[in-house]
Amino acid sequence: MTDQPSLSFFARFWLAFLCFWRIWANPAFARAVLPLQQADAAGELPAGKPITEQPAGQPVPEKAPEKKEPVAALPPEREHAPALQFLAMLQREGRLIDFLQEDVASFPDADVGAAARIVHEGCRKVLRQYLTLEPVLPQSEGDRVNVPAGFDAQRIRLTGNVAGQPPYTGALKHHGWMTTAVKFPSTSAAMDPRVLSPAEVELS
Repeated sequence: MTDQPSLSFFARFWLAFLCFWRIWANPAFARAVLPLQQADAAGELPAGKPITEQPAGQPVPEKAPEKKEPVAALPPEREHAPALQFLAMLQREGRLIDFLQEDVASFPDADVGAAARIVHEGCRKVLRQYLTLEPVLPQSEGDRVNVPAGFDAQRIRLTGNVAGQPPYTGALKHHGWMTTAVKFPSTSAAMDPRVLSPAEVELS
């Protein structure tokens, strides 16, 4: 097996997003990932190199150098096309980029609030169209909740006076969010994903 090329931040973010839900939905995939997670927790995962299972007590045989085929790296705009497409949808429906690029510090609160309402309505439409969201915990904010031993640290983050060992009991400050379905449209190779919003020219 050849070394894998390094991944950018957005490529790692997208891979983590996809693997997270495959682990939840596919037990076989989760079992395949578990040995890597355990090796990483034990400090036995070599940086930048794949792990192969070996019988206990057996040395890892040296492999003959393999001829590496040149891999054509995708340009950044193609590598991050899904993330750029989602940002373009937020701009198209909610003018999110326009809002974030404005220096709102000098605007009256009423103007900022009116603009935020437009951004909120459009971005909420995109989220509901392409993502199915639900709370991580079903309780309402402020309710007392129990955190059992062996809880998933990705799903529950502890704050405040964290001492001792679980189980814990505390007040729910935020119920969290998770996606249960992703319905992004496929990206067209004919489209330039760098163009998040076209310039508009009004002819007279």
